[in-house]
Amino acid sequence: MRTLVLAALLILAGLGFFPQPARADDISATARSVVRVVTIAIVDDEVVGFGHGSGFAVAPNRIVTNAHVVELASRYPGNVVIGVVPSEGTKGYEGKVIAIDTVHDLALIEFTGARLPTVALYSGPVDEGSNVTALGYPGNVDLATARSAADYIHPLSPIRSEGVFSGRRQMSGTDVMLHTAGIARGNSGGPLLDPCGRVIGVNSAITKAEDGDTSFGFAIADSELAAFLARAKQPYAAVGTPCTSIADVDKADRDADAQALSLAEANRREAAARAASDQQSALSSARIAADRHRENVMAIATLMLVLGAMGIGGGTLLELQRRRRGAIWGWAGGGMLMVGAVVLFVLRPSGETMLPKGVATPAPVPSSTAVSSTAALGKMVCRFVPERSRVISSQTSDVAIDWGQSGCMNGRTQYAENGSKWDRILVPGEEQTVSVMQFDPATRQYVTRRYFLSASQMDSVRKIRSQVTLKACTPDEAGRANLATQQAAIRAALPPQPNEKIVYTCSPADPSGV
Repeated sequence: MRTLVLAALLILAGLGFFPQPARADDISATARSVVRVVTIAIVDDEVVGFGHGSGFAVAPNRIVTNAHVVELASRYPGNVVIGVVPSEGTKGYEGKVIAIDTVHDLALIEFTGARLPTVALYSGPVDEGSNVTALGYPGNVDLATARSAADYIHPLSPIRSEGVFSGRRQMSGTDVMLHTAGIARGNSGGPLLDPCGRVIGVNSAITKAEDGDTSFGFAIADSELAAFLARAKQPYAAVGTPCTSIADVDKADRDADAQALSLAEANRREAAARAASDQQSALSSARIAADRHRENVMAIATLMLVLGAMGIGGGTLLELQRRRRGAIWGWAGGGMLMVGAVVLFVLRPSGETMLPKGVATPAPVPSSTAVSSTAALGKMVCRFVPERSRVISSQTSDVAIDWGQSGCMNGRTQYAENGSKWDRILVPGEEQTVSVMQFDPATRQYVTRRYFLSASQMDSVRKIRSQVTLKACTPDEAGRANLATQQAAIRAALPPQPNEKIVYTCSPADPSGV
């Protein structure tokens, strides 16, 4: 027992161990938030009690667990060390109970020294028969694998077990969720998750399998957990969006894009047809006017020819009457009219149709994909599109952006070209999430893809991110090209699929600000 005490004090003091990387999926993303909770009661330098269970982070430094996991603290007040051992990292931390509800078997522990990724609670309905996953540290696994006392208290990935949700029940006045995911002593306080890794309950108890009967697990219901956190004045993330896969939202995205492109192409063709029709109408009117003008000129030439012939004939008649002066005037006038008729006939309009003055030949209507991706679009409001999104824990409120020239977002953040779209990758210094933000000027679609990474993955990505030197907007194409290359290196280090995909459609902001 003294070895156990020594190991506990060492781990809580910060003895290092090798980190355990998590797998890149939704359940593993939640596993980053799961901890082992260790309690050791020491009286007169002797260990008088030891226990351990599981818990999960609802805030970077606060853990939810079962009340019975920390019951030693009430039995031996002032003599209990509570250890919080994350699933990742190199050490554990000392914690203290700041809220407890023994009736509903829930407790809230606070610790300092690290910031953990937090879970989200699922606030929507859970259908009977739905798949569920339990995460935690079952004691029977510890007994089978532990080689020393220290193995109980160093960072390890939690054990996952899967089952189905069997229904809601009441147990000692508390709403519980009955399920078939395998749990054991040590799972107490760990989360019960939906397929997207969101918390739907807190594992608390199991039935005993006797005479071949099947055992079931009980989890404190999400409603009880939410009420407990509200009483403790502890903020938490809650999402009511049903769980969908990235493949499903990608398909919905592709279908919507194809529909939008089809509509845009139909509009383009309609505009082209309307322009052609307007041009044909103008040409037809011009042709009629040209034909009428040509006919008028020919008629005038014919009339001048007839009048000229009559003038010459009249002059001849006057000559026969020995009226020389009148004859000369008749011949001269008739000749001029006939010459004018010939000139007018020769110079008559060709009948070639010309568009009327002021009516220009319409330019070809550009394809819907031909856009000026470097143009400024100004201030816009981007609104969440739930049917094209997959949300695990993020907020989905409207996003206001100011899209400037050459990919300058909000006058300070430079995006890099990615074809006709623009990308920016955010790698925070503390949070274990990488966000790839993309804006498409053609469709005015803004998409954020979020990757929930392990500590080791984040370390690798941060090393690549440290090479990015472009911090502000720039018109320099070479600088943006370098940013694009560096971001491609970050993207190559990310998992094939994100955990979240949040899609917004953007429209011009109301100038009045209303």
